[in-house]
Amino acid sequence: MATSTSAHRATRREWIGLGVIALPCLVYSMDLTVLNLALPALSAELKPTSSQLLWIVDIYGFLVAGFLITMGTLGDRIGRRKLLLIGAAAFGAASAIAAYSRSAEMLIAMRALLGIAGATLAPSTMSLIRNMFHDEHERQFAIGVWIASFSVGGAIGPLVGGVLLQFFWWGSVFLVAVPVMALLLMVGPVLLPEYRDPQAGRLDLPSVALSLSAVLPVIYGLKQIAEHGTVSAVPAVLVLAGLAFGAAFVRRQSRIPYPLMDLKLFRQARFSAAIAAYGLSCLAMFGVYIFITQYLQLVLGLSPLYAGLATVPWALAFAVGSLLAPRLARHLAPVSVLAWGLLASAVGFGLLTLADKSFGLAALVAGTVVMSLGMAPVFTIGNEMIITAAPPARAGAASALSETASEFSGALGIAVFGSIGTALYRSTLSGSMPDGVPSQTAAEAMATLGGAMAAAQSVSAPYGDALIDASRAAFVNALQLNAWIGAAVVVVASVLSARILRRAARDQAAAH
Repeated sequence: MATSTSAHRATRREWIGLGVIALPCLVYSMDLTVLNLALPALSAELKPTSSQLLWIVDIYGFLVAGFLITMGTLGDRIGRRKLLLIGAAAFGAASAIAAYSRSAEMLIAMRALLGIAGATLAPSTMSLIRNMFHDEHERQFAIGVWIASFSVGGAIGPLVGGVLLQFFWWGSVFLVAVPVMALLLMVGPVLLPEYRDPQAGRLDLPSVALSLSAVLPVIYGLKQIAEHGTVSAVPAVLVLAGLAFGAAFVRRQSRIPYPLMDLKLFRQARFSAAIAAYGLSCLAMFGVYIFITQYLQLVLGLSPLYAGLATVPWALAFAVGSLLAPRLARHLAPVSVLAWGLLASAVGFGLLTLADKSFGLAALVAGTVVMSLGMAPVFTIGNEMIITAAPPARAGAASALSETASEFSGALGIAVFGSIGTALYRSTLSGSMPDGVPSQTAAEAMATLGGAMAAAQSVSAPYGDALIDASRAAFVNALQLNAWIGAAVVVVASVLSARILRRAARDQAAAH
């Protein structure tokens, strides 16, 4: 375990450097949300097809997920600062070009480049924190700042985007990244240390190909399942193909001297417990979040701006919890932080089950705040456990595994929770469909809640109002069920991580 002597304390240079590397993480998180507000304006100007519009939105996240493992190992090989600066330059250039795109194809290409460049940011910045902060408590606080930057970026993304779109054209949402990346390029070489693995071998290109062939089909297939609410042939084949490539990737990693994924890490209790807690938390959180955003606008009737404001307490609570986590770690063992944090977040999920129309907004805000305060220490301390479980030379690969687990779990949560919620919504609405609603209108209403709102406008007022009430009630039932499932998932994560760590502690005591 890291010591806490003054010789290992960070200097002003490291703390300023932390602020510098937190900025691109904030922009990276904003880029995941800010584009949604610009879709109507860019659709009017670029006139993309429905398929092109989906790729404009999705390709960024797909390529981030696909290249995380590769970029984590590449940073260990060529230098983490060098990879971060290369990624920042590419991200800034692609953002500037995307802002002035003249066709849908051009924007898709720039979003793809943004995804590849974005995949360098998370593993490079977190592995740099591993090298910049040697004191355990300072490192935990630094990771708390790192995680808080993602939370703040996600929270202010819609707000910044709304302000820019109020006064400028749609491309302005991409230009926010340019000065931030320019600042990183100017001060990064001065403030950030360079670190690379002196024993690193050549980058194994077959492993890179196998990792992409595993990640991209699975993420795409899960997204298709989530969008349609059912498992059809094509998404199922994609997921199975991705899993097959994943098995081949894992087999190759056990046979090459310098693997992209160090399988030995999973033999360590701290690493396995933290990955399990982190992954299951993301699964539950992302799975429920997709219903929360629809609930705010389509059930409570909030405008996009007010719906965005309703999620700000959640993000701020996550940021506060991330910064307070190191204080908890001074008084509690890691097993207690993980276990009790996850149980606290289960209480937050439980509060979401009270989200009916009488006091739904209050219950939702309270539930998401409690959920964030419970999960934030898990993310902070868990990520610190993940990167310190690996040797310093492989910190980049370890941090990439952490982010990949988050991406996979989030996609799986959206697909599984989305499918369960959609099935319950359709079943409930089918049994409570008002008499007098035409069959075609009823079919449109049972597809999605948004479809029900649109379909209700095509029938006379009494039937339309009754259809809206029935569809909203069915959607609330789906949200409540998924909140209960989310609570169960994080309770399982709490028990699982606690058992792994306590069993390891007993084995270590017996060995001594």
